[in-house]
Amino acid sequence: MITTLRIAGRDRKRLEEIVGIASRFGLGILLARLGIARDAAEPTEAGEHSPAQSLPQRTRLALEELGPTFVKLGQILATRGDLLPPEWIAEFEQLHSRAPTLPFEYLRPFVEEALGEPPETAFARFDSAPLAAASMAQVHRAALHDGREVVLKIRRPGIRPRIEADLRLIAHLAALAERASAEARRFATAAMMRQLAEAMLEELDFTHEARNADRLRDDFATNPQVTVPAIHWDLTSETLLVMDHIAGVPPRDRQALLDAGIDPAAIAALGADIVLDMVLINGRFHGDPHPGNLLCLPRNRIALLDLGMIGHVSPRRREEFIAFVHALSTGDPARLAEVLAAWAGQDPTAAGTAPTPDRLLAASERLIARHGSGRLVLGAMVGDFLALMREERLTMPADLLLVFKALVTIDGVLARIEPGFDLTGAMRRSSLRIARARLSPEHWSPILQAVGFELLRLGEDAPRLIRAAIRRLESDPVPALPASSPRAAAGYLWISAAIVAGAALIAAALWAQ
Repeated sequence: MITTLRIAGRDRKRLEEIVGIASRFGLGILLARLGIARDAAEPTEAGEHSPAQSLPQRTRLALEELGPTFVKLGQILATRGDLLPPEWIAEFEQLHSRAPTLPFEYLRPFVEEALGEPPETAFARFDSAPLAAASMAQVHRAALHDGREVVLKIRRPGIRPRIEADLRLIAHLAALAERASAEARRFATAAMMRQLAEAMLEELDFTHEARNADRLRDDFATNPQVTVPAIHWDLTSETLLVMDHIAGVPPRDRQALLDAGIDPAAIAALGADIVLDMVLINGRFHGDPHPGNLLCLPRNRIALLDLGMIGHVSPRRREEFIAFVHALSTGDPARLAEVLAAWAGQDPTAAGTAPTPDRLLAASERLIARHGSGRLVLGAMVGDFLALMREERLTMPADLLLVFKALVTIDGVLARIEPGFDLTGAMRRSSLRIARARLSPEHWSPILQAVGFELLRLGEDAPRLIRAAIRRLESDPVPALPASSPRAAAGYLWISAAIVAGAALIAAALWAQ
């Protein structure tokens, strides 16, 4: 069965299982092209899939049966609208983990090991009937001895070795594909698999999700409209997460919100503000804000749940994204082309020739012609943008794709509960908050301190630098400029401004101590 792939004995059984499932769903020809299976062009079992099902549909079903690693891989691929056509993206966006519930008595030894005692002792009340189940974890409710309601997220026993085997196999497949295919190199397959491995290993360790919750709670500490469940660290470990239970209404149905006394318009505005603040100000955002991970609370508040996938936006990326939105909204194709050039040139693993300025400018003009005025329909704009990138064979940096995915996801959620919701108003409000954040002492204090220390260091070196400059002038004099010349005047003005600015920065930095 296995030809070009050499797998360690410990993973061979899992590989055979993967090949068998893929073949049953009619994906054998894809395996054969990769050299994984010798003769797998047809499914080995009849009736496993309908001939009417498309290849993307069969692939999605196979990924779901293969388990959490492959579901996560499909979810990552669902963000790659710059690489995959819409029919594949639509299928991968429907991926969800399928797993039966486990009897609690099967989980009991692992829970007791994590708690150090039986759950009936650790909690005032423990519900052995599961509240929910997924491929990686099962959720139960309980109550603390002080009366607070909590939920326990219990990692499924034996899931780590299986996921680690999957990651080894997928990494090997990615390397094989990149050696054999220029298209796979353009996909940056190996880099994508590294992203998958990082995401999966982080989700396996529940302390990572707990830290994410603490960070997001700190980010919104001054906003009473945003709630993040508190983590009970004394009960939390790598395999068990204990956090406050929050009761609310998922933002799936407008009428359900109205029946609960919640204003859908207020929730839509708040949801947009939250996501834009996370992306453009805090630099840390919920990577998958779908209705199952959000709850609407009385007094028009929102709770953020399931924080295993958190994206990070560097200051440079935030500036680029702000420039992208501003260029699009003001109809500036030249500026938009500059942003696209920066993004297209920031993936060193992407294959192909660099885009020419003329191509980028033409692509920017097309995007602005479609979306540069009036109401911004984010889902349609991002879809057209990624299609344009795919047509031009430009590869987007992976971190930006997660930003776009999060924005499109929340845009779809908000449009469902408040039809006609326009994100442009939220973007205008966000621009004001960005300006306030940049003018705040918290933003400038560390910058001024760093500049002040550099200037102090420069001051200590000033005698040596001046002597070196004098020696250089004496050995290689430059033509003197008349005092009235524009160049001389500009130079004097620059030097004066630098002296004044340096003094101000040092004073501000020392004042901030």
